[in-house]
Amino acid sequence: MTVSMNISFDNTENAFAYKTDKELKSAKFLFSTMGLPWFVQLGTRLTPFIMKTGLPVHGIIRRTIFKQFVGGETLEETAVVGEKLGRYGVQVILDYGVEGKQGEESFDHATEEFIKVINYAATQTNIPFISVKITGIARFGLLQTLNEAPRLRSGIHDHEEEVDEWDRVRERMYAICETAAEKNIGVLIDAEESWIQDPIDRLTIEMMEIFNKDKVIVYNTIQLYRHDRLHFLKLSHRIARQQHFMLGVKLVRGAYMEKERARAAEKKYPSPIQPDKAATDRDYNEALEYAIDHLEEIGVIVASHNEQSNLMAAQLLNQKGFSHNHPHIHFSQLYGMSDNITFNLAKEGFSVSKYLPFGPIRDVIPYLMRRAQENSSVSGQTGRELSLIKKELERRKNPDAKAIHSLSPQ
Repeated sequence: MTVSMNISFDNTENAFAYKTDKELKSAKFLFSTMGLPWFVQLGTRLTPFIMKTGLPVHGIIRRTIFKQFVGGETLEETAVVGEKLGRYGVQVILDYGVEGKQGEESFDHATEEFIKVINYAATQTNIPFISVKITGIARFGLLQTLNEAPRLRSGIHDHEEEVDEWDRVRERMYAICETAAEKNIGVLIDAEESWIQDPIDRLTIEMMEIFNKDKVIVYNTIQLYRHDRLHFLKLSHRIARQQHFMLGVKLVRGAYMEKERARAAEKKYPSPIQPDKAATDRDYNEALEYAIDHLEEIGVIVASHNEQSNLMAAQLLNQKGFSHNHPHIHFSQLYGMSDNITFNLAKEGFSVSKYLPFGPIRDVIPYLMRRAQENSSVSGQTGRELSLIKKELERRKNPDAKAIHSLSPQ
């Protein structure tokens, strides 16, 4: 699969140049395991429980799934990974892996950590963005209450305590975005479950109105596996034009499909999820085209593991005469996945990054469980990863290939 820019997502030499043979063999074992749905289902159910019991599984998790998908437990550990990626022209989106915490003290601590991450990112040359999950700084139940009362300006009824609680969430988000604006670091607000997404969208738009006047600092995440999100993208753009700010969007397909469908069936409301993958792909590519058509007004992160969508975005940039590193477009894939996309785009001069979570293993377990489920449920993803790894290991058996691999990156 190639385009005129000489991109080939089948080029494993570029894709895995940063990995040793040992690392590739470990990845091969891990993805082989993830190809067993029964094993993944069992593991995702048992792992959080086992971690709470104090059984000695910390080391096993750290050496396997944690090492594959997470930068480290601390910023210092993550810096090593970031520096390595930077040698190959790949940037980093830092994600402090905290979510679903409870208590005002935890939320305030998370806010301080996000600000610390922004300040750290500002000292590095290859960290243009950080990622923020609102459930790291706000109570899930509060977001759900707000979501169920979207027509009220305050988002809730006459509960004074909850009004104050929401004000504190807004203050935390303002502090994060204010620091980011001062340091010129982008803030990507993660999408979450549909039944808490409305207040997240409204808060994000509010922050954009304040901080996206002259450049794109704040980005909302739009999950195109929801059938209403293409319309929401266009609506957000209209609001941005009316309020005279620049829209920032991260386009993803989505990460909560099974949970969303199950809840809709249980509570007997129409599922927010697209009827099939073809509909998701159609809306994703249409959203991508819409954003690139309005690239002077929209900053877009192409956050996709779909090879066709990434090629389409690259082709659209070429067709419209935009440079590969245009400041309003950035490609990104999760660390540990789709290296064939990331490193081959970087080789052609596109702005591309790895989404790099970090944090104590206990805190990133929810993230790791989603990665395991995603790889086992997304049709062909694990198989594609495995086939590319096998292809590269086979290529390296050739002495000439080994000599090429040993060369330093340009």
